[in-house]
Amino acid sequence: MSIANVGRMMKKILPPSAKISREAKERMQQCASEFICFVTGEASHRCHKENRKTVNGDDICWALSSLGFDNYSEAMLRYLQNFREFERERANQNNKANNNCSEEKDEEISYGDNNTTSTPSFDFGILERGGTSLAN
Repeated sequence: MSIANVGRMMKKILPPSAKISREAKERMQQCASEFICFVTGEASHRCHKENRKTVNGDDICWALSSLGFDNYSEAMLRYLQNFREFERERANQNNKANNNCSEEKDEEISYGDNNTTSTPSFDFGILERGGTSLAN
């Protein structure tokens, strides 16, 4: 994760007048990397015990929960469900478009907001400005 992305995420949660030193951004970058390795290692261990080679989103959610990060696990599960639904809808639209293209090659196909390459944007909703938890 780039230092610029870390800085943007930190600024998002802090008051607008807050300043962030380069050292603080670097420490947060190290913490984020360590956290990712920690969770991924737990998920990988589960896959190894189940004789699987691929870590998937459900494994990450399980690892978060088993490590005591239930709020993050719940948020990630919601994200995963929304993402999978988005992918299903996009696949259905592509199937419809392919069927329509074979019938009417000259007609332009529209996808929702006229953005054929849109990707989902989901808010995890775990923290809001000031560090207050939004856990339900």
